Amino acid sequence: MYVVDSSLDLIADLYEAGTLGIIEHDGWVEAWFDDRETAARFGEPRPAPDIDWVQQTKDAWPPLLVGEKFFVVAPWRTEPTPPGRFRLEINPGQQCGTGQHPCTQKCLEAMEQIIKPGDSVLDVGSGSGILSIAARLLGAGRIVACDIDPEAATKEVPFFVGSVDAIRDNAFDVVVANINEEVIGNMRPDFERVARTRILSGFQDEDGEWTCIVT
Repeated sequence: MYVVDSSLDLIADLYEAGTLGIIEHDGWVEAWFDDRETAARFGEPRPAPDIDWVQQTKDAWPPLLVGEKFFVVAPWRTEPTPPGRFRLEINPGQQCGTGQHPCTQKCLEAMEQIIKPGDSVLDVGSGSGILSIAARLLGAGRIVACDIDPEAATKEVPFFVGSVDAIRDNAFDVVVANINEEVIGNMRPDFERVARTRILSGFQDEDGEWTCIVT
């Protein structure tokens, strides 16, 4: 495989010539080709570096300490869990919720303060299921997750396709939701209806900082 540096003006020509991929820089691009002859049409080609993309992807997800109790890791990480922390394994994929975003972290920090052993917890907009798994690690007695995307279904806890409007009044001790400001605002009455405590995130405060509120 060969890589060549070229002008941004030639992007259409690069694609037409069958480039395997392009990375845009400030005023120029890198383009990859299978053969040297094609690459040479656009500049001086050089061998592409031999990169282990699988390993590079794995290295992009280092372990993360969140709050006082969680150690968030991808399944392939082998680092030992620090004493006093729960190992929260999440496989980064298509579903939202890897533990890297500040809103997810703030939810986890609030959950470790609020959820007590035996509590019932509803996870609305569960995505990857990270908050449901965290609730289980914290000792919640009954956990239910829901999402409008059926692909969000998790084996970790009971799951249904739908949202909080399908839940009866006062059915849970705690509801957690990390979605966005508009959706949270529209669902606020239902959150208050179904649980005595709400942990809500996915929006920014007046200073533009990501935040989480507990009510």
